[in-house]
Amino acid sequence: MLRRFSNRLAVLALAVTLAVSSGAPAFAAQMKLLRDAEIENTIRTFITPILQAAGLNPNTVTIYLVEDPHLNAFATTDQRIFLNSGFLIATDGPGEVIGVIAHEAGHVAGGHMNRMRDEIANARMTSLAATLLGIGAALLTGNPGAMRAGATIGNDIAIKNYMSYSQGQEHAADQAAVTFMRGAHDNPEGLLDFMRKLEGQRVLNAIHQDPYLSTHPLTDTRINFLEEAVKESPYRNKPYPPEWVEMHARMKAKLIGYLEAPAAVARAYPPSDTSLPARYARAISTYKNGSIPDALKQIDALIAERPQDPYFRELKGQVLLETGKIPEAQAAYQKSVDLLPEEPQLRLQLAFVQIQDNSPAMDKAALANLSKVLAHEPDDASAWRLSAIANGRLGNDGMAALSMAEYNFARGNWRDARGQAERAKSLLAENSTGWLRAADIADIAKRNQDRADKQ
Repeated sequence: MLRRFSNRLAVLALAVTLAVSSGAPAFAAQMKLLRDAEIENTIRTFITPILQAAGLNPNTVTIYLVEDPHLNAFATTDQRIFLNSGFLIATDGPGEVIGVIAHEAGHVAGGHMNRMRDEIANARMTSLAATLLGIGAALLTGNPGAMRAGATIGNDIAIKNYMSYSQGQEHAADQAAVTFMRGAHDNPEGLLDFMRKLEGQRVLNAIHQDPYLSTHPLTDTRINFLEEAVKESPYRNKPYPPEWVEMHARMKAKLIGYLEAPAAVARAYPPSDTSLPARYARAISTYKNGSIPDALKQIDALIAERPQDPYFRELKGQVLLETGKIPEAQAAYQKSVDLLPEEPQLRLQLAFVQIQDNSPAMDKAALANLSKVLAHEPDDASAWRLSAIANGRLGNDGMAALSMAEYNFARGNWRDARGQAERAKSLLAENSTGWLRAADIADIAKRNQDRADKQ
């Protein structure tokens, strides 16, 4: 199930990364993130060997899916990698996804984002120094044009220095990507194919280019390097496993089915295309277009073909839930969890539908599922909100307050997090595990709020 949500930490990270661009903070504030168990598991399957070859712990590298039609992928500090939905839709196979993520892993492993902040600061200082010299010249000569000239020269020097550094980083990330793919026994041709897709855009005006080019300068040197790397790779003719090819096709179909208009889905997947990904996309589009009976027929046909597929069950649960058929939705979600019990996003959806039942038995069942979700993803605000609802209904007022504190803490609402944490402390046994966690939240939230108030 494709879920939209906002993530304060991710938005802040994006703003830092693109700070060199004057429009970056406004873009960052508008960023929409998506969650989907199937897509996330597909990407994780593709990139785990790459991250291991890069010497990175796959469990500490966070992948964010951004709802944005433009081709872009980028890394930020704290081992975060962002992938636009438009980028994933534009790829023609797992190799392109793997190649681009290997490139971003090169940035992460090389610490490029941390050094980029220093380079941005240096660029600003270069520009400022030239401006100050221009002011001095203007005062000495009485010529205001000297100040403007100094500022212009300073900006030119700063931009050239930064772009030179950025191009060097991109080439270094390409080299690292090739090394990582060799270590993972992957074919590097996918990265070259993706770069060739972008090559024609270099002649376009900047406002018509995909954002990838503005953050990843493309040069003939990079293309030539990748061409040679493909020729020299011992894995250049190695195909990807058929199941990976299908996983990629399903991921692409799911994104198109959810995010594109029905006409666009019909163009991409006409009735003549009877492949499973095409039928998947059409079923999703039919549901999104409000034709519920037809959508359920299409989904049931997919389930009949793949009865052990948890994601088809999840889709059926979503359709039934949104049409008010709570018991049927609960059964579909329960089956999806039975088929893939370690997937937290599926358990989260099951907990949500269990809470819709509004009975003590289902509230307890929801809490059991939510505890497993939060064991995997302790910062999932949605899970904490559901936990607060279930605990409140069951009369666990202290845990309900603690859950609301966690919910606000995950969202960066420091004032509300502190207020709920103090309430939890007053309701929970002193020095119990919950009380100690509430005390930690209250303390951290106070410091963060005080810092925010001073800014």
